[in-house]
Amino acid sequence: MQRFEIRDLQQQQAASGRAYLEFLRVPALSMGLYVLPVGTKDLQQPHDEDETYVIVSGRGRIRVGEESQPVQAGTIIYVAAGKPHHFYNIKEDLNILVFFAPAET
Repeated sequence: MQRFEIRDLQQQQAASGRAYLEFLRVPALSMGLYVLPVGTKDLQQPHDEDETYVIVSGRGRIRVGEESQPVQAGTIIYVAAGKPHHFYNIKEDLNILVFFAPAET
């Protein structure tokens, strides 16, 4: 078993100076914490893997293809592999758990 605490991951991510902190990688799955402060531009490109986002904290919006939806703590979003998507209009710093299946390449 591996066990993770959000607070520890947030500290590690902040210390890394990067927006994304991968904290688990196995062949079928990778997981990370993605942090987007207010005013940040999310420049991610479509991924080769299916992806699920779980919003831990914050508020903003996500665009997936032509569809746009609000996000907040507790929101879960699935994005199919290859689908264009990005977060925007971030009103409160977003802390997002990210799950890639299979593991992100």
